[in-house]
Amino acid sequence: MMNSLTVVIPAFNEEESLRDFFPEVIRHCEKENYDLIIVNDGSSDETLSLLQNFKRESSFDFEIVHHKVNRGYGGALKSGIETSCTEFVITIDADGQHYLEDIDKLYGKMKESDADLIVGSRKGQLSASVFRGIGKRIIRLVAKMLMKLSIYDINSGMKMYNTELVKQYLKLTPDTMSFSDIITLTFVNNRHLVIEEPIRIKERIKGTSTIGVRTAFETVMEIINIIILFNPARIFLPISVVFLLSGLSWGTYIFLQGRGVSVGASTMVLTGLIIFLLGLIAEQLSAVRKNQ
Repeated sequence: MMNSLTVVIPAFNEEESLRDFFPEVIRHCEKENYDLIIVNDGSSDETLSLLQNFKRESSFDFEIVHHKVNRGYGGALKSGIETSCTEFVITIDADGQHYLEDIDKLYGKMKESDADLIVGSRKGQLSASVFRGIGKRIIRLVAKMLMKLSIYDINSGMKMYNTELVKQYLKLTPDTMSFSDIITLTFVNNRHLVIEEPIRIKERIKGTSTIGVRTAFETVMEIINIIILFNPARIFLPISVVFLLSGLSWGTYIFLQGRGVSVGASTMVLTGLIIFLLGLIAEQLSAVRKNQ
């Protein structure tokens, strides 16, 4: 029977975690008849050698994609997804925090619901660190301010996609950690069926996470970029209105006091008009880009 699901794992300097976790992944994929692709993203430790040893010693045929230099979390995911040939693809992390049984759970939900993207939601579970938790809250707050969003855990590392659809949008996504957030927002913005399914997580097996507040701010900038691409009015219109109303209120108050026309108020009104016009131009560019 032809496989219809590929498991994609990005790995950067995860030798210690993979030593314990990856044999479980191999056994699970062999048992459930899933394809398996692991991307060594320019690791400086023995990750590649370890994976090659697993491949030589295993009867299960999985694929290793090797990056000579580190491209980033998103870059590794993109390489893995582009290599996959099955109807569906799921991404999981190499740190051993995901339960493999949740792959089967999301796969069943995907076939049952005919969804385009299923997000493995960690809602209600504690973050690995305080700073990581703060970063996630910042990302969710900004995303919900800028667009209508019903998905809670947009930066979850476990997501299952319709492979044909996700490949169409890879060129819009960054190579950084913000890939997970941006790909979710892209699916939502394009009116695809995106749902959440609860998953469990456990403590990282070994090693340390590099996600924190700095990653959150980088992701916020990527979110603003993607909103400007899809719906620039969400950014330009509120800013324009703030400048216009502030300038008019200030100018009217000074004018009624008999002090003439305020230069500062006029400048604010003019700034608001310029931002509004820039928003119109951005809307036109967005329409052209989306048609392409």
